[in-house]
Amino acid sequence: MTTLFATALKLIILAGLMLLPLTQSGAETEPLSALEADLATAQAAYDANPDEMNTIWLGRRLAYLQRHEEAVAVFSAGLTRFPESYRLLRHRGHRHITLRDFDAASEDFQRAYALMPKGVTETEPDGMPNALGIPLSNTQFNILYHHALARYLQGDFAGAERLWRECLDYADNPDLQVATRDWLYMTLRRRGDVEAANEVIAALPADIEVIEDQAYLARLRLYRGELAPEDLLAEGIDDSLLLVTQGYGVGNWYLYQGQPERAMEVFQRVLDTGASAAFAYIAAEADLQRLR
Repeated sequence: MTTLFATALKLIILAGLMLLPLTQSGAETEPLSALEADLATAQAAYDANPDEMNTIWLGRRLAYLQRHEEAVAVFSAGLTRFPESYRLLRHRGHRHITLRDFDAASEDFQRAYALMPKGVTETEPDGMPNALGIPLSNTQFNILYHHALARYLQGDFAGAERLWRECLDYADNPDLQVATRDWLYMTLRRRGDVEAANEVIAALPADIEVIEDQAYLARLRLYRGELAPEDLLAEGIDDSLLLVTQGYGVGNWYLYQGQPERAMEVFQRVLDTGASAAFAYIAAEADLQRLR
């Protein structure tokens, strides 16, 4: 782990800050008035100059307010002006996932991958910065990560595995490694390759530290036998996104133990939160459809 990330974690712990998972949606992490003010700023910038980045920010700000169809429309309009923008395709594909149009998402990510520079990482600005204001993701990672997720949600686990493995090449910090290996583990378990799945998560150091992805790390620790299901669904968890993310891991754990009925109960508990934009919510939704 780099000194930067180790120091960052210590500062967070000392400050006693509550960290949120990457699956957190904007409308649940900032006051509505702040999100609306950000949207107004983005709209004004777009009206003055509808370039690629202003288009992206307008669409992102709409999505943080759960206005996903409008966000897709903004990204689509941008793509008529900038048809080779892999960044616009990345963000439109993300919102296609939110809208459960996984085929359209996959098409966008395939095009984005073909257009994006390979072997480099372009830091992607955070729309909802973490407590330290340190951007953790990059555009190349996000294209592969979200494409893999779309394949996973479609039930194309072979395709998802290939994409997760390439995604690891762009996972250049502990948070991205944890997030990618978490989903890759679940993908391999769905493929019935328990040995390969265990190898994926065994490669992470036992003392790995993350800035944002505590919920994903908790899922990995559950899969490694370091935590019990009750630890991830403890009484008193009042953060719906935390419950969704960790709950999906618990549901998967029950599936791995050959207890589909228990898994379905937990997946339903995830859906009862109503946090419908979270990736784990969408995955629980898809799994319940398959199990039923």
